[in-house]
Parts: sequence; C-alpha cells; structure tokens
Amino acid sequence: MEQKSLVDKILQGDVLSAAKLMRDIENEAEGSAGLIEQIYLHTGRAAVIGVTGAPGTGKSTLIGALIRQFRSRGKTVGVVAIDPTSPYTGGAVLGDRIRMQGREVDKDVFIRSLASRGWKGGLSKATADTVHVMDAMGKDVIFVEAVGSGQVEVDIARIADTCVIVLAPGMGDEIQMMKAGILEVADVFAVNKADRQGAEDLKTWLHTTAGMKARRGGWTPEAFLTEAVNDKGVNELADEIIRHGEFLVSGGELEARRRERARLELMMAVEASLNSYLDRTDRTVVDNLIDELAARKTSPQKAAGQILKGL
Repeated sequence: MEQKSLVDKILQGDVLSAAKLMRDIENEAEGSAGLIEQIYLHTGRAAVIGVTGAPGTGKSTLIGALIRQFRSRGKTVGVVAIDPTSPYTGGAVLGDRIRMQGREVDKDVFIRSLASRGWKGGLSKATADTVHVMDAMGKDVIFVEAVGSGQVEVDIARIADTCVIVLAPGMGDEIQMMKAGILEVADVFAVNKADRQGAEDLKTWLHTTAGMKARRGGWTPEAFLTEAVNDKGVNELADEIIRHGEFLVSGGELEARRRERARLELMMAVEASLNSYLDRTDRTVVDNLIDELAARKTSPQKAAGQILKGL
C-alpha cells in the first residue's frame, strides 16, 4: 500500500489502516516515521485524557464506563492502554481491552494496547504517535491509560490535556501520591470502588490536601466517588472531565499544555535521531571514545561533543 493511500485511509477513519500503522510504530518498522510526519499535520483536535493510578484501583473498568458515557453524548472514542511487557514475547500481557467490557464491537470506539517495554513513567515509546493516529482518524476523545507500577506516575500529565488519578480505599495511595508528587499534576480524582469502607474519608482527604496546592491557572481538582462496575458516579466524573476541558480552553491553558507536549515530543525525536545516528556510526569510533573515557583521557561532555560534530 502506498504511503499516501495509507495516510488518506487513516484520515477517513479506516480502522485496518490505522491498526497497521500503530503496529509498525510500535515495532519501529521502516517507513513508519515518514507516515507519522504526514499524520501529525492533521492532529490537535482530540481531547486527550490521561488515566493513571496504582494497580487494583480499577482503571480499565472505569475507562470502560467512561467510554459508555462519552458515546452516549455522541463522542467517538479512542483508548491507548499501556500494558506491562511480557518477558517472553515483548508484547502486552494484561489485555486491558478485555476489561473494557467489549466495546470493541462499537465502530466508533478504537482500543489499542501497547507494551511498555521497560519505558519509565508507565507509558510506552509509541504512546504519543499512537495518540496522533487516533486523533487523525477523527476520534473526539482519546483516553491514555498508564501501566500503574505500584506508585502513580506523573509522566502521563505531560502528554494529556486532562489527567485523571484513580484511587481506591484501603490501598494506602495517599502516602504514595505524596511521595510521587502526583497532587501537583492531577486535574480530577476518582475514588473508585467507593462501596468499600473508607471511601468518604479518602475523598475528604483529597479535597483538603489538593485544596492546599496552588494550581496554574486557578484550577482546583475535585474528587468523585465512583463504582465503575455499577456505573455509579461515572456520569458526574465525565461531566468534570468536560468541565476541565472547557476551563483549559477559556483560560488559554490548553495551548500552554500542548506547547509543553510539543517540547517533550521534540526532545524524544532528538533522542531517537541521535540513537539512530549512533547505530549507523562506525563502532570503532564509539569504542575508541569509550576507551578514552575509561582511561580518563577525555570527559563524557567532550566525547559527546565529538559525536555531535559528526551530525
């Protein structure tokens, strides 16, 4: 399939073409970077919602409930679910799509699992580009679910317009959140599994603690009690996500966040280009620099400078 033909099909919402490009992106297939360059020019319209939290809080089930909420409001939905990596195949192992309650049958919902493959922050190297493909397809709302590694991650806030932190009573998440600095990046809190004892106390703690933190632009995150398996509280959570999106637009914060995202993607592209250059460089040159470093005949900064000169 010609590149232009594939891009055109993706812009028309073709699922098979989009899935092929997403697979190629994750596998770093030859030619995928050039396709992303074309796709990128047609992005920036979707609302990107980051969802993270510790394992066991019910993130995937909650996203499934949110999918139904946004579909009932006439929105098309994409989901990028980052799974831990299989040590044997290198692929995703949890299959979050299974826990999103079979929404794959809806032609206006596209769920894609990606393997984290050791990337820090609960994300994946291919996350941003996969979001771009869904955006170019015409998805109105794109959820990005981070792995959740026992301590909620802050990196999700760097690629999302709105960051939803999911907690559950009795898991000690309050201490982990304070350690991880997540209070500074959360836009909305969901206290899921709210039928458990301690849910109201956790909500009160979040309101008190989050209310003491200064927010850029004046936004103070609220906490919502949800029972995703019973669709309780999910409507109110969806309303708040929409309200935050409107707040970002009205105050000019959306542009600022997307500029920060552009900076992050630029740095990632520079790093990827540098790594590609090193892979193509004569190994003797690199090995000689390593020998000089080990013998203390040069410094890492000077050695890096020599490599950059080659660019």
